[in-house]
Amino acid sequence: MTGSVEQGTSQTHGNTHILHFLVRLPVSMEETWPALSTPEGLAGWFTPADVLEPRLGGAVTLRGLGDGHITAWDVERIAEYTVADGNRVRFHLERDGDAACLLRFTQEFQGEGDTEPRWRARFEQLIDLLEGASP
Repeated sequence: MTGSVEQGTSQTHGNTHILHFLVRLPVSMEETWPALSTPEGLAGWFTPADVLEPRLGGAVTLRGLGDGHITAWDVERIAEYTVADGNRVRFHLERDGDAACLLRFTQEFQGEGDTEPRWRARFEQLIDLLEGASP
């Protein structure tokens, strides 16, 4: 199976912007999880995590986004990082058969933030990374 970025939507409520993506990933949740939940994994496709304490309430520093905390953490399923100015990124994994998974992604931010094309490019990079790592 190959991965794909299925859809991206954007909503604006006042000054709050919300991006959603559904991404099909070519490997299992267990194989995908480190790419979303470790400094090495995040640096490989998204941004370096200078600090990441892997637990609910743990500190996180995402380069380019700022300092904050882990606001949701369910091992091998959900990682949510809330950083400077209420910028929140949420990664939610779901099984898609035995050898693949779905990533439901949400970014909520105030003012200026990352664009849909930028996230699409990141997810393509994540797919390439995971396809290269799978046997």
